[in-house]
Amino acid sequence: MPLVTSTLAAIVFGAGVVAGGLGALLGIGGGVFLVPFLNLALNFPFTAAAAISLTTVIATSSAVSAGRTGKHLINLRLGMLLEVATVAGSLLGGVTAQFLAQSTLQRLFGIVAAVVAVVMVSRIGRRNVILDQAADPGVLGGRFYDEDSGGVVAYRVKRLPVALFASFLAGDVSSLLGIGGGVIKVPALNAWCGVPLRAAAATSAFMIGVTATGGAVIYYGHGQLIPSLAAAAVLGVQVGSWSGLRIGDKAPVRWLKLLMAAVLVVVSVLMFMHSRG
Repeated sequence: MPLVTSTLAAIVFGAGVVAGGLGALLGIGGGVFLVPFLNLALNFPFTAAAAISLTTVIATSSAVSAGRTGKHLINLRLGMLLEVATVAGSLLGGVTAQFLAQSTLQRLFGIVAAVVAVVMVSRIGRRNVILDQAADPGVLGGRFYDEDSGGVVAYRVKRLPVALFASFLAGDVSSLLGIGGGVIKVPALNAWCGVPLRAAAATSAFMIGVTATGGAVIYYGHGQLIPSLAAAAVLGVQVGSWSGLRIGDKAPVRWLKLLMAAVLVVVSVLMFMHSRG
């Protein structure tokens, strides 16, 4: 475990600001950025980096959910249904992480990031919104004001079994790698289940806090969570989330997808390079 100093706490705080901003902007929790930084740049053990990241995911979820209140972007009905599968996967991932080598976890992280980047690029030119305001969104669909369309749009949820499986997998990967699960849920809901990116990101942000809690408890029980550094990271994430929310409200969806894909490709390459070292 690293020696905790005021300088290290300040660095972790700054990393939290960046991770919180990007996590809130893209709805994926920030762990996909924070874990590689702590593990690769600061040489934290992977499990310690994942434990700190999961605490920041909880903070990001709270900040984003509060910031989206009243905008109808969070689909509570869909989120609560998918959370059942996600929590089950989260508990499994937290236990599994205790038995895998760090290099294996790094390769898994790289693979997940690369796959998600490909999915996001393949969906850049496609949108899931229904412009007809009178359209029936179905039992699990919803409506919200879309900046790109300039009015209220609707959407329908498709392929629910795919959404449930993706949520279970997201929960497992969340605890296993400390990345919150949104990195899988957002692309899956957007690419295959008919949910627009903004609604998918907001709904995912609502869910990832509960998802991360299950894994964080397991890491804490194994003594792998450093409370002082986790606190610094959480404070940074809160600051970054505030900025990310405001940028995300105005940014074009195409730009958000490209940003997510670019960051994930860089993270994937770094993780694979480090796992070979």
